[in-house]
Amino acid sequence: MGVPKGPLIRITLECCRAAAACGLDRNAMRSAIRTVVASPDKHHSHQHFGALAEAILENRANPPADQFTPRDRPAPWKMWGNDLERESIQQLRNACELPISIAGALMPDAHLGYGLPIGGVLGTDNAVIPYAVGVDIACRMKMTVLDLPANTIRSETDRLVNALESETRFGVGAKFHSDTIRQHPVMDEDWSVTKITKHYKDKAWVQLGTSGSGNHFVEYGTLSLSEPALGLEAGEYLALLSHSGSRGTGAAVASHYSKLAIGQHPELPKHLKQLAWLDLDTEPGQEYWHAMNLMGRYAAANHAMIHKHIAKALKTDVLADVENHHNFAWKEMHTDPATGAAREMIVHRKGATPAGKDALGIIPGSMASPCYVVRGRGNTDSLESASHGAGRVMSRTKAKSTFTWSDVKKQLKEKQVLLLSAGIDEVPGVYKNIDDVMAQQQDLVQIIARFDPKIVKMAPAGERPED
Repeated sequence: MGVPKGPLIRITLECCRAAAACGLDRNAMRSAIRTVVASPDKHHSHQHFGALAEAILENRANPPADQFTPRDRPAPWKMWGNDLERESIQQLRNACELPISIAGALMPDAHLGYGLPIGGVLGTDNAVIPYAVGVDIACRMKMTVLDLPANTIRSETDRLVNALESETRFGVGAKFHSDTIRQHPVMDEDWSVTKITKHYKDKAWVQLGTSGSGNHFVEYGTLSLSEPALGLEAGEYLALLSHSGSRGTGAAVASHYSKLAIGQHPELPKHLKQLAWLDLDTEPGQEYWHAMNLMGRYAAANHAMIHKHIAKALKTDVLADVENHHNFAWKEMHTDPATGAAREMIVHRKGATPAGKDALGIIPGSMASPCYVVRGRGNTDSLESASHGAGRVMSRTKAKSTFTWSDVKKQLKEKQVLLLSAGIDEVPGVYKNIDDVMAQQQDLVQIIARFDPKIVKMAPAGERPED
């Protein structure tokens, strides 16, 4: 009947006992309670439930610290895509119920995640939500255009494969040994900003230049430019593309601060628990913010090492590079839809690509479908965001019972893709059609180049996904 749990239940029962003593039947009491709960300000003199009305008004004026007070209406949000699963849509609706939420957006690659859906964008007021950033903090895409003929993919396949397999590692716990540990200035930074980053610094160092499991990959492909872009003339090029994040250290940061946030907000109902936040004016909020940004720089260094050492092994130069990251939170100025005025927001992009005006980004499809280099249009309705990929259409468990390698190999052969390793839960059929997804966000990004994967390496089958 709408009575919140806690002391108000006791008061309601007391009113019911008194009403029953006056001869009021059960149905009449139910009707009266609903009426009082709906408009307590109009019924504080109610014959039987006036005390309940007064208690509700007092509760609203001074809510207990452990009680969640719903907002009058959800924060406004918009959606791109016409075939999104109901669960991911509901997750964004839930996020817009938070008192800290200002605006939201859902990208056309959206699917179910922890708390905020993958493909979810949420602007908040001076607060960061660890689960809205994601488990793999600062997961990134990076592409470098190599100074080698595009047909090197066919004429010198073994050379490319050897460089890829010798200069990076894949899978849970993947690392380099002492004589091959990568060197980068990010490891000279202050890793004592939090006890978690300090504890995991050595692990982060040996994992620098490696790729995780799940949908993380390193691949060669052909980059096609129909007109000059990226400082290159129109034509076809050989490019290297990678997708990875902040590895085990980022996961440890996410785990610690997600639990900490949940512990600080016992008032949140079950469907909002994983959206617990950290106020940026508090010490835990500042700790997480510094750790998250360090993980962003570490993830960028991770990709830099992959590309640097593969290019070095191939004895070639880099003609151009593009990169962007997702699973992150940024301090940005956007228009508040409630007031129409510009204000600072903490913009969470969980599995969503920054797409500010003229910002370059990379949106991949699958191991057998195109990836697109894009230029952002700066659409304010999406909080200047776009999808970060094609988006899954089925779970990893379902994929393992749906596909067989014999069928997938035929598909890869048709697309002239050499797959070095991967799990069956990452085959093309588990993803949406990337061209459909791109068509649904034409107002968010402009396509400027197309990359077609040709030599692909992912974590071997059987690896537990990290993101």
